[in-house]
Amino acid sequence: MTTLIKGAFCYTGAGFTKLDILIKDGKINTLGTSISTNGVDAVFYAQDKYLIPGFVDVHVHLREPGFSYKETIKTGTMAGAKGGYTAVCPMPNLNPVPDSVENINVQLDIIKKDACINVYPFASITKGRQGRGELVDFESLKELAVGFSDDGTGIQLGEDMQRAMQECARLGKIISAHCEVNDLLKGGYIHDGEYCRAHNHKGICSASEYEQIARDCVLAKQTGVKYHVCHISTKESVDIIRKAKADGVNVTCETGPHYLTMCDNDLQEDGRFKMNPPLRSEQDRLALLQGIADGTIDVIATDHAPHSAEEKSKGLAGSAMGVVGLETAFGVLYTKLVKTGTVTLEKLIELMSINPRKIFGLPGGVIAEGEVADLVLLDLDARWTVDPSEFASMGKATPFEGWQLQGKNVLTICGGNVVYEAL
Repeated sequence: MTTLIKGAFCYTGAGFTKLDILIKDGKINTLGTSISTNGVDAVFYAQDKYLIPGFVDVHVHLREPGFSYKETIKTGTMAGAKGGYTAVCPMPNLNPVPDSVENINVQLDIIKKDACINVYPFASITKGRQGRGELVDFESLKELAVGFSDDGTGIQLGEDMQRAMQECARLGKIISAHCEVNDLLKGGYIHDGEYCRAHNHKGICSASEYEQIARDCVLAKQTGVKYHVCHISTKESVDIIRKAKADGVNVTCETGPHYLTMCDNDLQEDGRFKMNPPLRSEQDRLALLQGIADGTIDVIATDHAPHSAEEKSKGLAGSAMGVVGLETAFGVLYTKLVKTGTVTLEKLIELMSINPRKIFGLPGGVIAEGEVADLVLLDLDARWTVDPSEFASMGKATPFEGWQLQGKNVLTICGGNVVYEAL
């Protein structure tokens, strides 16, 4: 099948050029200014919309196998396609945990059958994703997993993380670390800040995140491993990673749209504002934005974490941790960061499309003849309101509900196939 996109502002890596793009056999066949529609199976008139490499989310929860009442690989990838993602990397808090070849193949079989975009799963670091104890057989999993993570659980003992890093360094694999010191949590569930104290909640201190990052950066320097830090949320985390990079540590990191656009003063007594790590202070938010500006933060990932309506209906104290984000990420970030002049559109594309591929070794990211056709078409003038009832995801809990946004994906092409269209 051949597909032609006419008159798009095409991302070239240095800016945008108005071009026609002919797609054939899953790849970009021809770029030009007046490609004929003769013999083309499908033609899309871009009308000055922006064509970029598809977004990549290196931190999602698709919940299958084991928790398909929250989300499935089918619905999660449909949500990704709608949001402009052509690849996602699901975390291993599943049942069975992908801690062996047998278990990860359960997930891979469903991906092969039901996914509409590319899915590259993580294997766990420890058996059962316990954050301590027996490590997985990294060698047997290296070709099946994009990397290794115990997301949802921090690796509690430095010696366990050191051994995991040594193995991953030997195999050339990346560790994507959820950093959390269990002994410092003390039953907390929102940030230990102004809102927490004013409303008599139990707080999560910032040190529970950054202390483990500091430990791991030392170990990463010792072992030479590729070390990626998940969902950083504190100013101290930014400082530690900035210094580690300057010291030659092979460390990268991500943060999420909600940490860049909200703080604990935005909290409401509603489960849709509860996630881990929690929304931190305004000072933390500003430090994250500075980390974006100076290159300390490499990636924006959503930590898309769907739950059932019942699980999110119990307020801040009782609700499950996690919010959905695949369908709102671009609109939120374009509206709150690009339109305000905080970052450029090109910088946002680096954070959402280019850098994730470079760090995790994924294909695509370049619009050029012969490259894989994983593309999205953005309508930067589209204005819309976040309405969870319209989500493709089974999860509906989002702190962005009701937000008025500008900028929306209208066409997703993955491997040359149209997997979402709203033109």
